[in-house]
Amino acid sequence: MALLNSKQGTTSRLFIIAGLLLLGTGMFWGLTGGLQYLVPGFLKQNLSFEKVRPLHVSSVVFWIIFGAMGSVLTYLQQHTGRKMYSQLLTKVQLVIFILSIIAILISYCAGIFGGREYWEFHPLLALPIVAGWVLFLINFIKSIGSFRKQPVYVWMWLTGIVFFLFTFLESYLWIFPYFRNNVVNDMTVQWKSYGSMVGSWNMLIYGSSIFLMDKISNSKTYSHSGIAFVLYFTGLFNLMFNWGHHIYTLPTHNYIKHISYAVSMTELFILGRIIFNWRASVSTARKNFHKTAYRFLVAADVWIFLTLLLAIFMSIPGINLYTHGTHITVAHTMGATIGINSFLLLAIAFDILNDTCRSFEPYKRLFNRGYWLANMSLFIFWISLIGAGVMKARWQLSTSQIPFSSMMLQLRPFFIVFFISGTIMMTGFIFIIYPLLKNQLLCYFKTTTKEKIQTRYYSSVAFKIE
Repeated sequence: MALLNSKQGTTSRLFIIAGLLLLGTGMFWGLTGGLQYLVPGFLKQNLSFEKVRPLHVSSVVFWIIFGAMGSVLTYLQQHTGRKMYSQLLTKVQLVIFILSIIAILISYCAGIFGGREYWEFHPLLALPIVAGWVLFLINFIKSIGSFRKQPVYVWMWLTGIVFFLFTFLESYLWIFPYFRNNVVNDMTVQWKSYGSMVGSWNMLIYGSSIFLMDKISNSKTYSHSGIAFVLYFTGLFNLMFNWGHHIYTLPTHNYIKHISYAVSMTELFILGRIIFNWRASVSTARKNFHKTAYRFLVAADVWIFLTLLLAIFMSIPGINLYTHGTHITVAHTMGATIGINSFLLLAIAFDILNDTCRSFEPYKRLFNRGYWLANMSLFIFWISLIGAGVMKARWQLSTSQIPFSSMMLQLRPFFIVFFISGTIMMTGFIFIIYPLLKNQLLCYFKTTTKEKIQTRYYSSVAFKIE
């Protein structure tokens, strides 16, 4: 394996490997949180739900961020045919992010908070993330050189990197009294920044997915096509404006809500159309050559359709009034995070990490089981959340509400299904990522051992000559 043995691209691979470990960590905390729904007080003394929730959310969010960064760094080098402008900057970026996420997870376990929603950690821990992302931006711009006649995925990567930095900084405006002291302004900026931030990392993932589709089909058809650039500009418009459907319940200007409703989820429709049309154009030989990556792209396309249906349903203002703050919103998030983003990133991970010193053939049966377990259990998991959301929505707007505890008891059957399907889904994902991590680990130690033997041999020869 030339890439691994020559150490080229190893750092960018480490981003994806770290991301896969965070995916496993996030699922573990998610399962723990699901169990706490069923067994109130479980681990309350040491790891209460207020700790487990941010542990789960941050782990999963950083899985997406690490995976997106690793995808861009690897595919950018394949696109240009050159190494990154600075391998040192890439390594420093990796170290900064790894140390930051370790510090963040430890702070949660210690009960040290101070942030908001996605970023519940202390604001000081956001500073190294900003520094690492600035290094990412500098390295990207210097590595790409000229932006003339570049394919769409280069523009998507650039847009995603720039807007993530902007929205991440924007999400911390609450530290200033001007925003924090006005509830409507505070919530508007928070929900707006998070909605746009999701659009930013979507740009990185969708751009990498288009690169992968071109790579599998062995052509530049889609990355230079008009429909791909339509996706880019639609995604950019969504990134800037579709956050409005998050603030239907706030007393903001109606035109913001109407614009967001008009553009909401059009990006998913176009991406789904691109993948659907691309599938028909790929020859059987190319599908088999990239079989694992191809299957995850197909799974993501199915989840784009399901998530799009639910998103359109939720974007209707009258219905959003009922669904906002219920498990239906969580179902939408899970469909997008797991069904779309995670499956696209797994397709990319199998493409980037499959070139190892060991064959994946012995894991074929394990992978097939994991693939179907993850997809089927995710669907049941998704349906159970929607069911719980419908029940809670009825309770929220009921004129004669029963106590909250009684309502939660009525949701218990949904939580049981949620927990069981989540356990099966986690098992499926472990079956999928285990071969990737094991092969990388074994090949790394095999390469390191081989290099040590060669070093000792040449040293002894040199000693004898002297």
